[in-house]
Amino acid sequence: MNIFDRNAKRLQKERAALSADVALFDYLKEEVGYRLADRVFDIKREFKSAADIGCNRGYISRHILAECVEHLTLTDTSATMLEQAQGTPGLKMRKLVQDEEELEFEDNSLDLVISSLSLHWVNDLPGCFAKIMRSLKPDGVFIASLFGGDTLYELRSSLQLAELERKGGISPHISPFTQIRDVGSLLNQAGFTLCTIDTDELVIGYPSMFELMWDLKGMAESNAALNRPAHLSREIMLAASAIYNELYAKPNEQGIPATFQIIYFVGWKPGPNQPQPLPRGTGDVSLKDLGSIVEKSGKIKMPQE
Repeated sequence: MNIFDRNAKRLQKERAALSADVALFDYLKEEVGYRLADRVFDIKREFKSAADIGCNRGYISRHILAECVEHLTLTDTSATMLEQAQGTPGLKMRKLVQDEEELEFEDNSLDLVISSLSLHWVNDLPGCFAKIMRSLKPDGVFIASLFGGDTLYELRSSLQLAELERKGGISPHISPFTQIRDVGSLLNQAGFTLCTIDTDELVIGYPSMFELMWDLKGMAESNAALNRPAHLSREIMLAASAIYNELYAKPNEQGIPATFQIIYFVGWKPGPNQPQPLPRGTGDVSLKDLGSIVEKSGKIKMPQE
């Protein structure tokens, strides 16, 4: 069953990319792209062939060094965003208009697959992860980030409370996000080994809820759920803004905070030179406890089944 309207998301990205001030809304994805590129740099290996899945405006490629990646393929559903994506000096690139749900890379053709803040809009994540696994060479690596379940919890609850007060029910105004425990299960299900998952929270201040929603539109991160309501009434918007200020604004500070939970993960395709996992049953951690452990410690090495 599909959750997201992929065509609506493509149109949102096209509209955002065509805006004259599109660069003003790069700040969040630029920061996460930089952090993801830094993780690639930490792997002391030169990747001859790599792909950036859902590259948006090139938030990773503008930080990937040619010394780390010889050739990078950029893919995205938005032709305009793809055209705007740039790389670092000396980085060889090609660009493909391609949906993350319909990847067409040859089997065993890539040394590295990366993706930053794009996969949370994919309907069939198990299928997407399986295709990425097939496209990787043995001992290839998949490094990605996506928004986690606590992203925009302040906005979500404020809209829900405002609508509940005035309509007696709620509608999905914020798209659902992936939970930490689900990422671990998806990686294992696809066959990845030596998986690592960690989370980060970026709390960004805005003058009000309205500026936050304007920036989300500029980032092409507006709601794209299939069952999303057509519009929000002025009455509910004003009520939600008041609730947001009352519940989440900090005393003696201007504006409101918005939380973005970022899930980073790494998975390796099995290869002959990798360390082998311990025998089944010898692990110290159960996958069902993964979410609570990450919340406490921030990072965990996952045991393999």
